[in-house]
Amino acid sequence: MKKTAGIVYFIIIYLLFTVNTVIAQINYNEEKVPDYTLPDPLITENGEKITSTEMWQDIRYPELIRLFEENVYGKTPSKKIRTRVRTISVDKNALDGKATRKQIEIRFGKGKSGPSLNLLIYIPNNSSKPVPAFLGFNFYGNHTINSDTGIIITTSWVKNNKEFKISENKATSASRGVREHRWPVSMILDNGYALITAYYGDIDPDYDDGFQNGIHPLFYKKGQTRPGPGEWGSIGAWAWGYSRAMDYIEKDPDISGDKVVIMGHSRLGKTALWAGALDPRFALVISNESGCGGAALSRRRFGETVKRINTSFPHWFCENFKKYNDNEDALPVDQHELIALIAPRPVYITAAQKDKWADPKGMFLACKHASSVYELFDEKGFPENAELITNKPVTGGSIWFHQRAGRHDVTAYDWEQFIKFADRYLKQTK
Repeated sequence: MKKTAGIVYFIIIYLLFTVNTVIAQINYNEEKVPDYTLPDPLITENGEKITSTEMWQDIRYPELIRLFEENVYGKTPSKKIRTRVRTISVDKNALDGKATRKQIEIRFGKGKSGPSLNLLIYIPNNSSKPVPAFLGFNFYGNHTINSDTGIIITTSWVKNNKEFKISENKATSASRGVREHRWPVSMILDNGYALITAYYGDIDPDYDDGFQNGIHPLFYKKGQTRPGPGEWGSIGAWAWGYSRAMDYIEKDPDISGDKVVIMGHSRLGKTALWAGALDPRFALVISNESGCGGAALSRRRFGETVKRINTSFPHWFCENFKKYNDNEDALPVDQHELIALIAPRPVYITAAQKDKWADPKGMFLACKHASSVYELFDEKGFPENAELITNKPVTGGSIWFHQRAGRHDVTAYDWEQFIKFADRYLKQTK
């Protein structure tokens, strides 16, 4: 008994030491942010200065895409796979007549049991068609975004959550509507926008199993069992899923394919930025509290770091990204250049005051340092006099930013700003 107790005591002490060591390594002190030098988005690898939009599009844009592919997100396969679209249901009197609800299945691969992306679409009935739209993936299944009993419950793998009554990685009707506060459907519809969402786990379940599930195996070459060091991880796959949703949206007569706003929160905020950089069909890009690997500058090493994110979520990025654990200065890119890749299209970056893990100041500064590329396109970038003030959005140029009060989440305040952003550029309102 004494020997067993001693072993247990040793394990507890070891775990406490490990946890405290990890916590001690997390920096939330601005005075401890190291000196760093950011790469200039307008200087090529060989030192050439980009002085025109033609040079940006022909030289620097593809170069930066390649650098992010090779070192951060991995390269998306160019292989075309079979895609089949099926309308599962259409209800023209959904939400007490407020909307038309469509549910669309996009299935990938040759077999009937291959992965599929299941779109939930709400279109306002009181607006002239086609309408602009917000497109955003959700974390626990389409049925969680609203209490509408007509929404199909996902059969994909879902992360267990006691609060949402999800166990054995299976969703049930008990989790219907548990994330309604993140998706104010009525607000979106009342402002004349469609809402399109899908469960991100349809594309790639969010756990590390060596990429044996989701869409990755559909792209493996003969004998391949996982992506190579410079090939896509889960963020790359989810970004690919956003583009496949866009393929459908462009053909839906009720939606304006040239007025689609891509929105993502947290890890999906990282995804939205990468998808927006790769796919110019998204008219506007919104990244909500995306942090490390999203809109926050990696070189600041504030809150979540490259090493921390690669340790906690080894499947999100490409294997090469791990070379920059505790080695951020060696990265040939930083996240302000990811924002710059969206130029000249407007982009909105957000933060939450209490979400230090995501480094609000690092995201604010990334907006500032992306500004030069927008100015190259004769667009107003980030205002020089912009300040990081809570609940006071920066809206003076094509790069919008806000830090709201509160914690890591998506709130009604956020959506109110998103709609103002979309109105400015898609409805030409002032």
